[in-house]
Amino acid sequence: MISRLGRAGLTGLAVAMGIGFAAPAPAGTYELTVDRVRIDTGEFRKRGIGYNGASPGPVLRFTEGEDVTINVTNNLSEPTSVHWHGLILPFQQDGVPGVSFPGIAPGETFTYRFPVVQAGTYWFHSHSGFQEPDGAYGAIVIEPAAREPFRYDRDYVVQLTDAHPHSGSRIMRNLKMMPDYYNRQQRTLLDLLGDASDLGLGAALADRADWGSMRMMPTDIEDVQGYTALINGKGPGQNWTGLFEPGERVRLRFINSSAMSYFDIRIPGLKMTVVQADGQNVQPVTVDELRIAVAETYDVIVRPTEARAYSILAESMGRTAMARGTLAPREGMAGDIPPLREPPRLTMADMGMAHGDHGGMDHGAMAGGGHVMPDGSVMAGASHDGHGTGASHVMPDGTVMQGAAHDAAGHGGGSHTMPDGTVMPGMDHSVHGGAGSDPFYAAGSGLNPEPAEEGGRFLSYADLKAQKPLYPHREPTREIELRLTGNMERYIWSIDGVKHSDAEPIRLTYGERVRITFVNETMMTHPMHLHGMWSILDNGNKGWNPAKHVVSVSPGTTVSMEVEVDAPGRWVFHCHLAYHMEAGMMREVIVEGGPEGASYDAAGAGAQGHGAAPGMKHGAGG
Repeated sequence: MISRLGRAGLTGLAVAMGIGFAAPAPAGTYELTVDRVRIDTGEFRKRGIGYNGASPGPVLRFTEGEDVTINVTNNLSEPTSVHWHGLILPFQQDGVPGVSFPGIAPGETFTYRFPVVQAGTYWFHSHSGFQEPDGAYGAIVIEPAAREPFRYDRDYVVQLTDAHPHSGSRIMRNLKMMPDYYNRQQRTLLDLLGDASDLGLGAALADRADWGSMRMMPTDIEDVQGYTALINGKGPGQNWTGLFEPGERVRLRFINSSAMSYFDIRIPGLKMTVVQADGQNVQPVTVDELRIAVAETYDVIVRPTEARAYSILAESMGRTAMARGTLAPREGMAGDIPPLREPPRLTMADMGMAHGDHGGMDHGAMAGGGHVMPDGSVMAGASHDGHGTGASHVMPDGTVMQGAAHDAAGHGGGSHTMPDGTVMPGMDHSVHGGAGSDPFYAAGSGLNPEPAEEGGRFLSYADLKAQKPLYPHREPTREIELRLTGNMERYIWSIDGVKHSDAEPIRLTYGERVRITFVNETMMTHPMHLHGMWSILDNGNKGWNPAKHVVSVSPGTTVSMEVEVDAPGRWVFHCHLAYHMEAGMMREVIVEGGPEGASYDAAGAGAQGHGAAPGMKHGAGG
C-alpha cells in the first residue's frame, strides 16, 4: 500500500470545504517493499521480484514542485536498489549501488528524499544484478504544476516488458556459453535454397559467406527470444483493458521496461498523436505507428469515436513476440489480433559496409571494434579521431545534420593501419545503412520500419521537436566520441573496446556543454541512457532539438547529443539492454565542481545539493 499526502489531496480537501489553497506543495511520503513475487503471464508462471507484492510495482504519482520521501524496505535475501529513471535529483538519491550509494541490504529500509522538479511519464526499477528483468519495475506519473498544453479525458499507463521463463542470471550464463542460445530464427539450408531462387546461386553463396566470415547471421536483431510480451503485467491472452466513452480523448503513457526488446506500437483504426517523449512535451505529431526503444517513454493521445474494441499492439522489433491490450467501451471486449509480421533481416548496409568490401578484417572481431593481427591475435579496435565533423546525415525532412568524422582527415570511412604496415578499410559511418533509411531508428533495409497500414506514417526521431526548449541554445564547449563496441561471439559489450570494470570514468566539469557522439560499430541497436542530466538529441531541429533520457543508436550509425552539465556528483552512462550493460557497455561519469553546497570532488565527497548552472534549468514536462 502506498501512503501519500500530496498537493492534489490537500487541494481537493480545501475545495470541498470551500477554502482557498495557495500553499507550496507539501512533502509526499510513500512506502515501497521489495518482495519475492509470483509472475503469471498467462503462458507461464515463475518466481520473480516485485514491489509491494506485485510485478509491475505500483504507479507512483507525484506533483511537480513537491518534496517526496520514499521508504524502501528490502524483503529479499540479497541487496537491492531503486533507480528513478529519468528523474533529475541529487546523485546520492539516484540508486546505483557502488556509485551513488552502497545499496539496500536485506532487511534494511532506505529512505530516498528529493524534490520533484519536472513533470511527465517516467519509471523506476532496480539497478542491482538482474532484478529488473526478473520483475522489479514500476511506473512514475508526475502531474505538472501548470496546465498541460493538450487536452485529454482519460489517462492510462501502458507499461511494456518482456517476461522470460528463465531468470536473468540464467539468461546471462547461457549467452556467455553460446551467444545464439536464444536465437530461434537460425538460418537453414532451406533458407539458402530460397535465397538462391530469389538472388541466384552465386549471390546467395556470396552472401552466406559474408555472414559466415563475420560469425553472425542476418537474424541477429534480438539477442534474446522466447519472451512473452506484457502490458501492465498481463500477457496477450489476459488482455489488459482500458475503458473509454466514444469521442473521448484518451492519453496512453507508453513505457518500455523491457530487458532487451524494442517494440513497434500501433492501434489499428486509430491515429496516435505523440505529445511527449521521455517525459518532455514535444510539438504534436500524428502517426500510425512508433518504435519505442528499451527504457524510452512516449505519451500519445487517441480519440476512438466508435463503440467498439481497439487492439493495442506492441510487436517486438525482431517479430518474435507481441504484447496485446484493448481499448473498449466495456470490459470483456476484444479487437482483432493480426499475426506477427515477417521478421526483418540485417543487410550488409546495416553494418555500414558495401557488399563484399571487407578487406582483410575478421568481422567477428570487427563487430567488437577489433582486428585480427597477422599472428592470429585480436587487437581492440583503432580509435577514431574526433577532430572533424565530416559525415553528414540527411534527415527525412531534408535537413542535414553534421556527424562526427572518424579519421584525422575528417572522412566517415577511416582506414586502420596495422602494426605490419598494411592499411585496412574501416566501416564507413557516413553511409548510415543506405539511402532512404532513418539513422535514428534503423540502418538500412534490414531494420527500416514499415507501417502496417499502407500509406501510414511511422514516427521518426526527426519528427521530435521540443515544444519549449529546455535550455538556451549554445555551442558545445567540447566533444567526446564514444564508440559502441562488442563481440557477439564472446558476448562482450564495451565502450571504446573497454569494459566498464576496466575503464576510467568520464570526467565532466560543471557548467560546460558537452557534445557526445556515438559511433555504433556493432550489429546491435543500443539504447544509451545517461543518469542525472538531460540528453539533447541532435536530430537536425537545432534550437528545437528534443531533450531525452534515452538515445537509441542503430547498427553502423553515428548519432550525437549534447549535455548541459548541471548535476555535480557521480553518475553512470550505459546501454539499457540489461545483458549488454552487465557485459560491460557502461561508464561512470564524474561531474566535478558546482555551486557551493552542491559540489563534488574526485575523492568521493558529495554534498546533498543539486544546483543549476548559470543560465540553465532542469525543465519540467509542462
